Amino acid sequence: MSQDKEEIGSVNTVPSPYDDAMDALSSLITKRSRADKSNNGDRFDILFDYIKMLELEEPIKQMKVIHVAGTKGKGSTCTFTESILRSYGFHTGLFTSPHLIDVRERFRLDGSDICEEKFLEYFWWCWDRLKEKTSDEVPMPTYFRFLALLAFKIFAAERVDVVILEVGLGGKFDATNVVESPVVCGIASLGYDHMEILGNTLGQITGEKAGIFKSGVPAFTVPQPDEAMAVLVQKASELGVNLQEAEHLRPSDLHLGLEGEHQYINAGLAVALCSTWLQRTGHVGMNNLNQNTPVPEKFIRGLATASLQGRAQIVPDHLIESESPGDLVFYLDGAHSPESMDACAKWFCLATKENRSPSYNQSYNDAKGSHKSGKNPIQILLFNCMSVRDPQLLLPRLINACASHGVHFKKALFVPNTSVYYKVGTALPTDDAQVDVSWQMTLQKVWKSLNVREKGRDPENAKLENSTVFTSLPLAINWLRDSVRKNQSVRFQVLVTGSLHLVGDSLRLIK
Repeated sequence: MSQDKEEIGSVNTVPSPYDDAMDALSSLITKRSRADKSNNGDRFDILFDYIKMLELEEPIKQMKVIHVAGTKGKGSTCTFTESILRSYGFHTGLFTSPHLIDVRERFRLDGSDICEEKFLEYFWWCWDRLKEKTSDEVPMPTYFRFLALLAFKIFAAERVDVVILEVGLGGKFDATNVVESPVVCGIASLGYDHMEILGNTLGQITGEKAGIFKSGVPAFTVPQPDEAMAVLVQKASELGVNLQEAEHLRPSDLHLGLEGEHQYINAGLAVALCSTWLQRTGHVGMNNLNQNTPVPEKFIRGLATASLQGRAQIVPDHLIESESPGDLVFYLDGAHSPESMDACAKWFCLATKENRSPSYNQSYNDAKGSHKSGKNPIQILLFNCMSVRDPQLLLPRLINACASHGVHFKKALFVPNTSVYYKVGTALPTDDAQVDVSWQMTLQKVWKSLNVREKGRDPENAKLENSTVFTSLPLAINWLRDSVRKNQSVRFQVLVTGSLHLVGDSLRLIK
């Protein structure tokens, strides 16, 4: 190879140490197998072998853990919980999933993603030991299990005061469930998701989530469907778990850092978890919080300053913003279950209504002053969901909830996720003409069937080609940018939802 060719390639092709780690991590990704009794929870017990190899048995026993499962709201609950305890001055460790842009988002120390230097140090420490000690009988851990083990190593080495663990999937056989005596457990809202792995009835799904209950460890939950609550109560009584329903906070009580009315349920759960953690670890906590007890100042501060990427997030497009501020604004929410579609729709409608949302970030607040009053706001949907989910359940919920608030999408764009599930990294792959968009065509068909009804309500819609399938997300975003530039009389308000992966990919492109 000639020298100049080598130099040309060197800009993009010489992998960084971080790329090497991402390649190693990607090699652990497998197709999810169903963890159930027939295969001993996908060999759940093997996790204890890994913990021995990494000499983490004693450190994990010493950790003061808050463990949270649930179908929706568990990430928000963990975020509120971490923020509250950090406002008390505790050194916090938070493990969540999935990540949106960078895998380091999953490991937060004192509210910030772990730095690259520390990440690489702990990553290779774990990787090298496991590579050396695993065998055919005990092979390398799968992707999520490795990440959970890495989290335990990070939190042990960094000597955090509190570890907040968000369950990855289910509960009973989740890698985070190697913790045998947490300080307190929480179960966020339950519903239907990952049925291909967890079971087909709400009772079965709840049984998996309740697998994080530990004998004698207090647990809190939120209002649940009757079938789910019955299973939680039964599992709790079998284990001697004191299960309580957390007090529901009200919008009149305090302001939350995460947008959406449903967040008050998650915040209430976080308050109960923190209060119990403070009491059980010998710190000054609160006696059972009820309507007559004011929420302490540090709790209020923690709830108000919590932040979570990709949940009810508003981001102006960085390119259009410099040309005509506020003309292309993305509203991103990783909702991917029927119930969360309702919450997402409600938030989007309130946030776009006359642009009066308190959640607008500063750059958008600055931009608002530049709106030309004559510009007509148009709502557009940018959507994808995983093929294991049922668009017949998701799209109608979204459309109907928006319509009930007077919002009708003028157009829907369907795209495949850009980040490929078998590869972890921060670079977006280049466009590929061979992309399979058959699933996106299916989504479009569902959309068209719904829109026949919509057109009856709003004849204006009949004039529009109201859905398009793009072979890649960059093409869809470029189409939006071009449309805004060509039509100076409109502003686009784009709701990005259906998949956290889609939200993460979009954030990379628009920020």
